[in-house]
Amino acid sequence: MQIKDRINAFVKLGKFLREIKVEDEIEDEIEMILRKAEAENGWFTQENIKFTLKSWGEALSKENLQQWVSNYDIEETEPKQVAIIMAGNIPLVGFHDFLSVLITGNKVLAKLSSNDKTLLPFLAKQLISIEPEFKNYIELTEGRLKDFDAVIATGSNNTARYFDYYFGKYPNIIRKNRNSVAVLTGNETKEDLKNLADDIFTYFGLGCRNVSKIYIPEDYDFEPFFKGMFSWKEIIHNHKYINNYDYNKAVYLMDSFPLLDNEFMLLKEDSGFSSPISVVFFERYTSKYAVKKMLEAQSENIQCLVTKAGLPNEIPFGKAQNPELWDYADGVDTVDFLLKIH
Repeated sequence: MQIKDRINAFVKLGKFLREIKVEDEIEDEIEMILRKAEAENGWFTQENIKFTLKSWGEALSKENLQQWVSNYDIEETEPKQVAIIMAGNIPLVGFHDFLSVLITGNKVLAKLSSNDKTLLPFLAKQLISIEPEFKNYIELTEGRLKDFDAVIATGSNNTARYFDYYFGKYPNIIRKNRNSVAVLTGNETKEDLKNLADDIFTYFGLGCRNVSKIYIPEDYDFEPFFKGMFSWKEIIHNHKYINNYDYNKAVYLMDSFPLLDNEFMLLKEDSGFSSPISVVFFERYTSKYAVKKMLEAQSENIQCLVTKAGLPNEIPFGKAQNPELWDYADGVDTVDFLLKIH
């Protein structure tokens, strides 16, 4: 199977995903898959799964795939077996690793997360029906991993220590906790803040690309911010989300922490990054230079920077959950890593 065949297969998969009519009645098999995924993980709502499928449908265009692989010299060599330990915090969170391994001509050995064990097998089945040769390149398991040449593992700071212990002798990418932040100047438009709400609330804030913290000027007026958040007010009707909101609010109030509350999200002044569900941390800054220095010092904890303040590596409001194929988690080039496995 040549690189052009692999690209064409993923282009066809993208077309399949784009043709899923998320607003209308969808095919019985797809609807069954979506309901099964939601039953297995209450955070995987129909809306979130459909958003993921739509996003990947748009990403897997011929133009995107060709632009992405054109940055590399992908030779046809003996395929390596690459173990991928999937996270399960948001739907299909490990799909980019799956794609990267296959597009480089290597074989996937994926350990599925117990929180997301339906969606990837569904897409793998579609991919194999498009290009049957992929059948020999894809193995999905919930059991123990064995017989592999390299590892890509995603987890928490805690699990990363275990990954390092068990897989340190193999070529590896081991990802830890990261969060995304936004820098506000007070000059944001209504549309900017509405887009920021998408960056905060999509997937209930469970992804590493979700904004979990904002940096604000010392004299920041929160009223426009809360107006921008209002488009997501219905999120409070999700029973898992409201349980977290009520719990975190109670804990903070018992400890006498000052909070800003709009009845579906909490703002807490905090120097940390990993805010609980329904909570966004904020920290004040004195100047653009000061916030730039803070971000540089915390670069190991930051996945994305959302702002239009003219800071290095910033992305626009509303784009945190719509990365390009060449936007790599933790800034580690997965394709370059895969091409260097010996």
